[in-house]
Amino acid sequence: MTEKNSTSFTDLVKTYGSQLLGFIRGRVKKAEDAEDIMQDVWFQLSRLTNIDDLENVGAWLYAVTRNRITDNYRKRKDEPLGDLLGEGDEESFPIRQLLLADDANDPELKLFKDIFWDELMKALDELPENQRSVFVMNELEDKTLQEIADMTQEKLKTIISRKRYAIKHLRKRLRGLYEELNY
Repeated sequence: MTEKNSTSFTDLVKTYGSQLLGFIRGRVKKAEDAEDIMQDVWFQLSRLTNIDDLENVGAWLYAVTRNRITDNYRKRKDEPLGDLLGEGDEESFPIRQLLLADDANDPELKLFKDIFWDELMKALDELPENQRSVFVMNELEDKTLQEIADMTQEKLKTIISRKRYAIKHLRKRLRGLYEELNY
């Protein structure tokens, strides 16, 4: 690195170090994980050949930090969202209830929901248009299957079949995320 970049790097650590660490600590449980993520972010910044080429260094740092937090969250298999499940039968706890839960004071839940919605949207994009639209209208827009059939002028059985295929694909596609959370 050149002298200018060294100075810039040092200034960036001074300027953003405590802010980023606080941001990370608010989203991960373990202090060790927060420090590891912080170290990864600084390492990635140090690998840039010219920091001055970044238009908004702060935005770049926070984007990298969010990605590292997400990576850390996805790697954790030994700490499922057990606190949210509490005592009782885990099988009876519907994922829909978890996704609709208030995440205002729970950064881990917010991160899980963000990851889930991101993966759901990717999986929906893989579906044929007719299956995707039936699923979206029914599950996200709260239209009945009969309403969808009437709108599209398709037979109700065709709409039911499309929804079934969409659900089958989504279950298969999201199973890894489900298992990763040990939920």
